[in-house]
This record gives sequence, structure tokens and C-alpha cells, in this order.
Amino acid sequence: MSTVSTPSRRELNKTATRDAIAQAALDFLRTRDLKDFTVDDVANAAGVSRRTFFNYFSSVEAAVASFTQRYLDSVIVAFEARPADEPILVSARAALSEVDNPRDLAVLAETFTLTHDPQLGRFQLQAWEECSQKITALARTRLPAGTGELYLNVLVGAVIGGCRSAVLVWFAEHGSDTSPASLARLRGLLGEAVSLLQRGFAD
Repeated sequence: MSTVSTPSRRELNKTATRDAIAQAALDFLRTRDLKDFTVDDVANAAGVSRRTFFNYFSSVEAAVASFTQRYLDSVIVAFEARPADEPILVSARAALSEVDNPRDLAVLAETFTLTHDPQLGRFQLQAWEECSQKITALARTRLPAGTGELYLNVLVGAVIGGCRSAVLVWFAEHGSDTSPASLARLRGLLGEAVSLLQRGFAD
């Protein structure tokens, strides 16, 4: 019988520091352009040194993008918990519906609305790419032996691309609105994107 290990105090402190830095960066971005604040500003607001900031993040942009990474990581955890013999697309849709953390979804949505600066956008894309790599590794263990790399990568790429497209459609509809009704629409679009892949596209 497996047991869940309890994080040590050191691990909890590290998580709290990381979260404080990311939150400070997001708070600045809510009220200022990226060029109008620095790493030192964020570090001071988070109550840490400049050196500590760089122990956790390579830049302000990376700190903000960590919210996207956190949400995607929670989806991956839910995906990994699905039955091993379940079809990949069924697992993907279930994972998206099972991650029921309104705060993380709200911050994912908000950071998307705030990160249209090309530099910030690059870090957002990196978070999605890392998610794609993790899901590809998981999917490889679930698909039948001999499944081609093209099939695997197209399948995962379609899921990731569909989810990003859902966020884009949501943003076009709702802009910076992250109300419960707006987030419900975003959650619905994410599930619908995977459903489209399940049904296939007519020529």
C-alpha cells in the first residue's frame, strides 16, 4: 500500500518563497508595464534578496509564467492518475474536468490576458511546451508497443494545441473578465476542444 509523503518544513518554506515571488511579479504586472519594474522591485516586494529571486526564477517573465506552469502541472497529475488502459483523449478530457481549482484557473486566465508582450509570451509558450513534453512521456507508456513517434507527437500536439486554442477563443470572448461565469466558459471550451479531437473533423 502506497503512502503519500508529507512535505518537510524546508520544502514548504521553499514553496512559500517561490509563491511569494511569483505573486509579487503578478501584482506588479497588474498595474504596470513590464518595462516599468525590475527584478529588484519584485524581490523587495516579496521580502527576499535579489540572489534568492534568481534561485527560483531566471527573470520576471519566468516568475509570471510559473502560474501557467502550475496549472498545467496539476492537469498532468490528474492525467497520470487516470486508468492506464483508458484512451488518451478520454484521460485528457477527464483530467481537464477534474482539476477543480478556481484560483489556479483564474490566474491562468489572468496571466494570459496580461502576457501579450512578446517576451512574456515566449515564457508562456515555454510552459506549454514543457507540458507537451511531459504528456508525451506519459502517453508513450500507455500506447501499444510499436506506436510510431509521428502518431504520438501528432496526438499530444493536437491536445495541447486544442487547449491553447480554447484559451484564445475564451480571451476573444471575455477579455480580462475572470468572473466565475467566465471561468466556467473557459473550462467548457477546454473540454469541448478535446471532444472535437475525439469526434474528428469532417473534410
